[in-house]
Amino acid sequence: MTSLLSQNINNIVIRPVQYRDLDDIERLSQESFAAQNLSSEHFATQQAEKLRRNFGLLKFLSWFPNPLQHRLCAYVAEQGRTMLGIVQISPFNKTRSTWRVDRVMLEKSVNKQTIGSQLLRYCFESILEARTWILEANINDKEGLALYRQNGFQRLAEMTYWEVEPELLASLAQAEPDLPNLLPVSNADAQLLYQLDTASMPPLVRQVFDRQTHDFKTGLIGALADAVKQWLTKSEIVSGYVFEPQRKAAIGYFQLRIDRKGEAAHLATLTVHPAYTWLYPELLSQMARITQDFPCSSLKVASADYQPEGEEYLEQIGASRIEHTLIMSRSVWHKVRESKFVSLEGIQLPEMLQGLQPARKPIPGGMLWKQEKKLEMLERAKLNQLNKLPKDNIALPYTKSNVEENNQLPSTDTQES
Repeated sequence: MTSLLSQNINNIVIRPVQYRDLDDIERLSQESFAAQNLSSEHFATQQAEKLRRNFGLLKFLSWFPNPLQHRLCAYVAEQGRTMLGIVQISPFNKTRSTWRVDRVMLEKSVNKQTIGSQLLRYCFESILEARTWILEANINDKEGLALYRQNGFQRLAEMTYWEVEPELLASLAQAEPDLPNLLPVSNADAQLLYQLDTASMPPLVRQVFDRQTHDFKTGLIGALADAVKQWLTKSEIVSGYVFEPQRKAAIGYFQLRIDRKGEAAHLATLTVHPAYTWLYPELLSQMARITQDFPCSSLKVASADYQPEGEEYLEQIGASRIEHTLIMSRSVWHKVRESKFVSLEGIQLPEMLQGLQPARKPIPGGMLWKQEKKLEMLERAKLNQLNKLPKDNIALPYTKSNVEENNQLPSTDTQES
């Protein structure tokens, strides 16, 4: 990542976020989520409080490589001392070839298309290692979708978020899941999980996400950070995958983040191989049975439009749709304008070679001089065979003159008589 320098465009300065911006960030968060519902506004307030408590630590961790280095990667647009907007970004994969726009928050009184575009373009120009950018926006956010499309983002996939009520979870937990080869997840299974992730999505999504095997591994520092986070948030992570011994491949995977206090919903991630869609009810029953050991709470799970079987099953059991979003992507590689390519198939021979047009239709099988050469060689071979034979045994060609000469010769019997 390049050095972050202030940029002045039309008296608007774009700079990294500072501690004095936290009050404005909290206000913008509450205003942006207030239009949705009270729970979202409460969630935004909690996130702002966590940012205020951990700002110094996150700022310190951003100075050297570590799993939390880019947790506080945000830029502010201000004019004078007035904040106009903020953008927060983060790497999507471990190679940092794909980056994600986490959120863009703008003041109501500003031109959102202009300020938002300047913030996004500043990110595109600053993060030189990013080859692809992705983001997720609600389908009802018309202003946000217009801003993203103006800056080159296009539709990649659609996501639907479902909520399974506690009563429905209790009924699903009564069924015994048929998962004989359910195994816990470790770093040794990273290759299997990578192959499952590759098979479960279309090629375009796979190319944009650009995940590798090490994206499914957890390092020592990352494991310690997850343990501390679980201890602070009173949560627990349970994961597992279904192994197919004949194909020696993973055909299903789930990760369940459980809230041990029961104040928030449990979060689930579900991935199923397209050839084993019968695993959806089995894995969901397994997760439902796990949640029964904790305080009663609902379960939230996401499904993509390229996994229609999962969406059909969730709708069939009576899960509630709570949000519908759009995943958009933008590539930094711009198409170079090239000269028009002239195909050789479109070029007609008579137009190019006016003086070399054939006198007659070509005969397949070789050139004419080769045929004449072949006939000449055959004639010479016949003459050589005739020269080797005795003269008495030479058979004259059957012509009219030869027949007449033979008729004029007297027969042998007549001469003897």
